[in-house]
Amino acid sequence: MSAIKYKRILLKVSGEALGEKTAQGDGFGLDFGKINEVCEAIKECVALGVQVGLVIGGGNFWRGVKNGSGKLQRSHADGMGMLATVMNAIAVADVLEQHGMDARVLTAVEMNKFAEYFTRDKANRYLNEGKVVLFAAGTGNPYFSTDTGAVLRGVEIEADAVLMAKNVDGIYSADPKKDPGAVKYDALTYNQVLEQGLKATDVTAMALAMDNNMPMVCFGLAEENSIVRVVRGEKIGTTVTN
Repeated sequence: MSAIKYKRILLKVSGEALGEKTAQGDGFGLDFGKINEVCEAIKECVALGVQVGLVIGGGNFWRGVKNGSGKLQRSHADGMGMLATVMNAIAVADVLEQHGMDARVLTAVEMNKFAEYFTRDKANRYLNEGKVVLFAAGTGNPYFSTDTGAVLRGVEIEADAVLMAKNVDGIYSADPKKDPGAVKYDALTYNQVLEQGLKATDVTAMALAMDNNMPMVCFGLAEENSIVRVVRGEKIGTTVTN
């Protein structure tokens, strides 16, 4: 068995990363080629002995703030975003099963026709049994992002680290798409991220990770075999700790 750095992980994948590219550049809907690639990486992690919790954003269908601002009441718009994450979790769980893995979808709000209701003990039992556990519907509350939901679930299941698979290959001093002089950081503290206003996750997620001393690795999903490389401890992306 190859050496691994993290025995239990909470992996967060953005919804847009699993969507089909549009003329505007944002991922929309479901690109099953990309989903299969992520599931293959997760399968390799499981084969290495890693316990995998998974959170998928909903931006490939709906973002509460972005899509509903000025049109819908915020709680209603965020509720739609939670449902989008459930749709993504069901799809990815199905593909994981096709790849020979046992997957369970646990939701923060009850919808027993589609998934199981989340409890920490149930999630812990499934992880110990070698199942991939997908956490959907965020925290179950409006005004909280899926990044915050991911860190919350990571803390609850006592993960060794929260792995943020993003569309950018790490944390930069500025938006690298807009500023060619932006500098990529290999390592940061939570205080540095918060004090400098660096765009890694939302502030609530970062503060929650800091308060609970939860290591976080922000890296690019598109990089070759990036998920497995992070699990093995390879220095890619940006690591954030206390």
